[in-house]
Amino acid sequence: MRHVVVIGGGIVGLAVADELASRGSRVTVLEKERGWGAHQTGHNSNVVHAGLYYRPGSLKARMSVAGNASMVAFAREHGVPVDVCGKLVVATSESELPRLHDLAARAEANGVPAKLISAARAREHEPEVSCVAALRVESTAIIDFPAVCAALVGRLSSHDLRLRSPALAIRSVPGGVEVATPQGVVRADALVNCAGLHSDRVARLAGLTPSARIVPFRGEYFELRRTGLVRGLIYPVPDPTLPFLGVHLTRMLDGSVHCGPNAVLALRREGYRWRDFSLADVVDVARFPGTWRLARKYARTGAEEVLRSLSRKRFAASLARLVPAVREDDLVRAEAGVRAQAMLPDGSLVDDFLIETAERQVHVLNAPSPAATGSLEIARHVADKIITPLE
Repeated sequence: MRHVVVIGGGIVGLAVADELASRGSRVTVLEKERGWGAHQTGHNSNVVHAGLYYRPGSLKARMSVAGNASMVAFAREHGVPVDVCGKLVVATSESELPRLHDLAARAEANGVPAKLISAARAREHEPEVSCVAALRVESTAIIDFPAVCAALVGRLSSHDLRLRSPALAIRSVPGGVEVATPQGVVRADALVNCAGLHSDRVARLAGLTPSARIVPFRGEYFELRRTGLVRGLIYPVPDPTLPFLGVHLTRMLDGSVHCGPNAVLALRREGYRWRDFSLADVVDVARFPGTWRLARKYARTGAEEVLRSLSRKRFAASLARLVPAVREDDLVRAEAGVRAQAMLPDGSLVDDFLIETAERQVHVLNAPSPAATGSLEIARHVADKIITPLE
C-alpha cells in the first residue's frame, strides 16, 4: 500500500489526505498546531464562493465552480451547517456599471448562475442596500469550514493524524521521502505540502526553489451591532487594477454580520494583530524584491488600507457606500485572518492556485481564497499528480 505524508492540517491538507485515502493510500498528516484548521481555514469568512471573479479556464475558476457544488454536497452528506443564500454584487455609481457588466460576462463564461438586476430588485433582497444595479449570484453559500475539517478528520480516523508535529527537515531517499518531526522520522513513498503560510519554506526544506514567496496579508474584520441591516451577502464591484475584492458584508450562520476584510501587510506569518511581530518574518519580506515592487505599484492603496485599519470611521465609511445606514458605532472589532499570498519577484501577486512538483513531491504554493471552497477539487487534482508517477 502506498504511503503518503501530507504536511499541513488545514482544509486543503485534510481534503488531500481524504482523497488519497479514498484511492487506497495510507496517509500520515503532520500539523504543527494543537488543532486542525488553525490558520486560514479557521480565520476566514466561511463563504462558499461561486467562482465568478476568476479568469475563465484558470484553476481558481474551475475549482471554485466545481468546488461550490462538491462542498455543499459534502456538507449536507456529513451534517455540516450550510446555507445556499446567494449574494449581491452592487454597483454604487454609474461609473461602476461597465465593470459590473464585465463581471456578469465572466460569470457566464465560468458557468456561474448569476443575473443582472435593477436597484429596485436588489432592494427586495437587501432593503438597506444602495446601488444603481446589482449582480445576483444564486450559488454563493455560507458554511462552517472548521466543521468540514472535523468531518474530514472523522473520515480519516483509521490513518495517522499527528498534531504538534512540525516538519523540521525533509530529504529524498531511494523510493521515497523522509520527514523529521519532534516525535521522530516519518518515511513515506511521497509527500504533499499543504502548509499554507509556510508552504514556500516547506518547499525549500524539501530541496525546491519555489517560483514564488509567501507574503502574509492580514484581513481585518468587524462585526455589525445592528445585524438587521443585512440579510445575506453584499459585495462591491471589484476594481480589476487592485489585488483584493474590497470590504463587504457577510451574514454568518449564527446570524452575526461580518464586515471586511481590510488588507494590510502582516508583521508575522501568523500575525493576527498589529502587535504580532516576528523579526525573521519581517526580514524575509523586506529582503524579497517583489515586496518593494508591489509597494511602489500600490503605494496609495496600501496607505489607504493602513489608515482604514487604524480608523473605525474610515472603515464604516467604506461599508456605508454599500449600506448607507452603517455608522461608526455599529462596528465591533472581530477576529482577523491572515492570507497566505504568493508573490513573484517582479512584485506581482500570483492570481491562480500555484502547484509545483518534484520527484515524489507535490507542493501547493498558493492556495488563498477560494481554496477552502475548492479544497475537494484541489485534492483530486493533487492526488492525480502524486499517484500517477508512482503507478
